[in-house]
Amino acid sequence: MVGVACRLPRAPDLKAFWRLLAAGQHAIGETPAERLSAAGQRPGEALPAGEPGVRFGAFLDRVDRFDPAFFGISPREAAAMDPQQRLVLELAWEALEDARIVPERIRGEGAGVFLGSIANDYSILTHRSGPDAIGRHTVTGLHRSIIANRVSYTLGLTGPSLTVDAAQSSSLVAVHLACEALHRGEATLALAGGVHLNLDPRVALGASRFGGLSPDGRCFVFDSRANGYVRGEGGGVVALKLLASAEADGDRIYGVIRGSAVNNDGPSEGLTVPSRAAQESVIRSAYERAGLERSEVQYVELHGTGTAVGDPIEAAALGGALGEARPDGDPLPVGSAKTNVGHLEGAAGIVGLLKALLAIEHRQIPASLNFRQPNSEIPLEALGVRVQDSHGAWPHEDRPLIAGVSSFGMGGTNCHLVLEQAPAAEPAAADPPTEPLPGPIPLALSAKAEPALAEAAERLATHLQADPDLDPTDIAYSLVTTRSAFEHRAVVLGKDREGLLASLTALAEGTPSADVLSGRAKDGKLAYLFTGQGSQRLGMGKELHETDEVFAKAFDAVCEQLDPHLETPLKELIFAKGKKAAAKLEDTTYAQPALFAIEVALHEALAERGLKPDLLAGHSIGELAAAHVAGVFDLADAAKLVAARGRLMGALPAGGAMAAIEASEEEVSESIAGKEAELSIAAINGPRSTVISGAEEAVEAIRSYWKEQGRKTKRLAVSHAFHSPLIEPMLEEFAEVAESLAYSEPQTPIVSDVTGEVLGQEQATDPAYWVSHVREPVRFADAIATLQAQGTSAYLELGPDPVLCAMARECLGE
Repeated sequence: MVGVACRLPRAPDLKAFWRLLAAGQHAIGETPAERLSAAGQRPGEALPAGEPGVRFGAFLDRVDRFDPAFFGISPREAAAMDPQQRLVLELAWEALEDARIVPERIRGEGAGVFLGSIANDYSILTHRSGPDAIGRHTVTGLHRSIIANRVSYTLGLTGPSLTVDAAQSSSLVAVHLACEALHRGEATLALAGGVHLNLDPRVALGASRFGGLSPDGRCFVFDSRANGYVRGEGGGVVALKLLASAEADGDRIYGVIRGSAVNNDGPSEGLTVPSRAAQESVIRSAYERAGLERSEVQYVELHGTGTAVGDPIEAAALGGALGEARPDGDPLPVGSAKTNVGHLEGAAGIVGLLKALLAIEHRQIPASLNFRQPNSEIPLEALGVRVQDSHGAWPHEDRPLIAGVSSFGMGGTNCHLVLEQAPAAEPAAADPPTEPLPGPIPLALSAKAEPALAEAAERLATHLQADPDLDPTDIAYSLVTTRSAFEHRAVVLGKDREGLLASLTALAEGTPSADVLSGRAKDGKLAYLFTGQGSQRLGMGKELHETDEVFAKAFDAVCEQLDPHLETPLKELIFAKGKKAAAKLEDTTYAQPALFAIEVALHEALAERGLKPDLLAGHSIGELAAAHVAGVFDLADAAKLVAARGRLMGALPAGGAMAAIEASEEEVSESIAGKEAELSIAAINGPRSTVISGAEEAVEAIRSYWKEQGRKTKRLAVSHAFHSPLIEPMLEEFAEVAESLAYSEPQTPIVSDVTGEVLGQEQATDPAYWVSHVREPVRFADAIATLQAQGTSAYLELGPDPVLCAMARECLGE
């Protein structure tokens, strides 16, 4: 068992169930008024005289609530679905998450679903409402076979899918069948358990008149007062793997099912009268299959209905199968969860399994409630059995912890399962002491609806507060590796536990906070944008180099290839301080190689974290970084080309100017007509953002013209007039370098900033393209339009400053 989920009365999860058991409490009360209303009875209406047992039960809250959108179900279909289908969808999802299995990652795999269920209350209520209540979703919504199939369909699982109806033993039989399917190789993973809801109190009339329900609203298992059981509801699901697979996958193992057996009473004193011989036989068979001596079991979770007929038969069968194997003075402890949460009928067996699992985990046996004096027909001492009437330590803790679980169905289908503690994990090698993270810890949350995101933050805050030993960094890791990523997303930041709690509270309450980043994800592709010249600065990447091993290794590797082409070692310059170093970094000779090194190292650091772009684009020198990471040229050739580009530009005579104009490409083209020998358009960065470049006097004249038109203009701080006629003297020598390189087809599509279109193989591998790249205008706005047309919905900029993302927003009008 690698994952567990449950929803029980007063126990919405496994931890709450243990608290209920350990405190010796029960969840039994009177039937809620809304259940009476649903059944067509008025609140306060007297129940049938002489049948007070239908007044009591253990109920879940809000069983009418469900989030259909989470599972891709329409509200209309959800309303037609039996709430048992809705509940088991939630439990299956939670069991997978508890097993640290992201549901999307097993879609299409041969995982099986085995679920016990016997109730059809919702079907009764629906048909009782009249013909208008019947619709196109009624058949699938009400048919019990769909309970398991709904899970398989929704999660995309292709293994066996069975709804098991073996009466009250259904859910334990479902677990048995799941184990058998795993052994036979029919499934590599199985979800098993059961679900049961008591939606129509009139259904209890049959059980009451049969004599099965306790008029006292209590379950007196093996006690002299035994007079029936109390109905309960809820469900549980466990995720199962073969032990070898779980160990190989490094799963957390809750416990191991050593063996199980199923049989039937066959001919007995009556269809509903249990058979001692059959029950004894199924218990013996389970331990034989488990390869264990019957004396090795230390606790048995009973079927334990608390009925005058059933209790003595179960006790006698248990004594014959296991009690006689006990040494004198060491009776077998037994108990029943039905005394806490009632009889969950089709889901009763899974409740017993979860209780036994918790008892082993905590090495304690909870009290079986309401036991005062044994039934006179149950000679406990002679049978070698004792009722665990108080909370106590697990017996014989020096031995492997082993428990049995029994579940018997009306009609005679019996099941017994043998549970053993998880094998001891191999001791992990001691990790070296770790330094605290240099920055804030990020906790990533997601949900399918905005209110659910706030609720997730609230639950996570409660979880973090409840256990001071939790490592926030461990939580951060688990959130991004073991949870699905949904549409509504948030990242909360904090340097420590208190900071994270404050940020989580802000998200939960909707309070604005600089440490809460939220947004809505869109379906589509991810594009990387590589920054161009102008964003360089001293110290860029220094902290990341000191704290991120992957970034540092990649950055050093790039510098190693670039340094032979430079007079000053690149890393030494970038990480230097002072005005002299800053001025040198502004020199194109160093600025372009520096940006290339940072961008390539950022790409490698992100790739190590599993991030992979669908498309690439770069602004001017940034496109060379994009081409390298796409595989157009290897690192040595890329370094040679980048260094030559920067060196040859830097060697050109100083002078020239560049200016940004608030105008369209067409408008600017008209204003520079006839002056193309002196200046040209250098970049189209947005619908109304165009850069001109060329001789200083000509640039200033055009800039003055546009200022007079009331348009914004800005002189750019550059050493040369890039992408202008003034660059042309370097092109011949640069072409010689470009022609000396080896080229390959891009492995990731690149959108050209020369054409604004996807770069074809012929262009990418043609040295002439990379020469023209130096001179032609940067068509960034066209590139963004192409990226958007290719299905891009997310942009990530690789560079020191997010200038390109700001420009992309302008291009997209958002």
